[in-house]
Amino acid sequence: MPKKPAPDEKRTLKTLERAFSKAGAGSRTEARKWIASGKVRVNGKVIQNADHWVDLERDKITLDGKPLKAASKSYILLYKPKGYLTTYRDPEGRPTVYALLGDVGKWLHPVGRLDLDTSGLLILTNDNDFAERVTNPEHKVAKTYQIKASTVLTDEQIERLAQGVELSDGMTRPAVVKRLRDGPKHTFLEMTITEGRNRQVRRMLEAVESKVSKLVRTAIGPVRIGELPIGKWRNLSEDEVQVLHGESTKRVRRPRKESEKGD
Repeated sequence: MPKKPAPDEKRTLKTLERAFSKAGAGSRTEARKWIASGKVRVNGKVIQNADHWVDLERDKITLDGKPLKAASKSYILLYKPKGYLTTYRDPEGRPTVYALLGDVGKWLHPVGRLDLDTSGLLILTNDNDFAERVTNPEHKVAKTYQIKASTVLTDEQIERLAQGVELSDGMTRPAVVKRLRDGPKHTFLEMTITEGRNRQVRRMLEAVESKVSKLVRTAIGPVRIGELPIGKWRNLSEDEVQVLHGESTKRVRRPRKESEKGD
C-alpha cells in the first residue's frame, strides 16, 4: 500500500476504494473491480491501484467518465426472515437479504449482522458515519431480542444473564432481561444488550446451561419492527435516523416502499 501523504489538517485523504464506499456509490469490493478494469480516473489519469490516496475535497474522481458524487443518504429497516444471509452474495448460492430489497438495496450495506438462523430487525444504509455510530460498542446502542430458550430457565439463570456472563472473549455487560412466559419445556425471554459480539445472545444462553431455540431482534435503540411483515422493508423516519445517529442528519431519500411497487 502506498505511503500516506504527510498530514494536513485541511485535507481529507482516503484510499481510492474507500472514496467510493464513502460516497455510497458502491462497496469497496465493487470499487476494486472498477479500479482494476481501468474505469476510474483521478484528475483525468487512469488509476488502477485501489490503495491510491485521494483528496476528497480537491481531486476529481470519475467512473466511466462520470464524476463521483456522494449519493443521497438512504436508511431502511428490513424484517429479515430466518434462512437469509446478511451479505451481498453467497458463494454457495444461499439466499441473501438483498433478494428481499430489489434495486433499492444495491448500494446499501447492513448495519451490523444477523446470522442465518436469526430473524428480525436489520437496518441497511449507505451512510457510513451512521453505521459506525450504531455498531460501535462505545456508543452503547441497545439491541433488543425475543428469545425462546431450549429449557425452562430458573430465576438464578436469568439473574446471571442480567448481571453479565463470562464468554471466551470476556465478560458481557449487564443486560436487561425479562421473563415473558414459561411453557412446559421452554422459557420465553426479552433481552436487551449494548454490545454486538459474534453470536452473543446464543453464547450467553449457552453460558447459563441452556440454548437458543428461536431468536428474533425486535428493536435497535427505540426503533422497533412494529407491524412490519416478515420479509418486507420500510424507510426509517427522519426522527428514527436522528435518534440513532445522535445528531441532526441530512434529509433522507425515500425509495418506494414494497407496497408501492408494481408486480
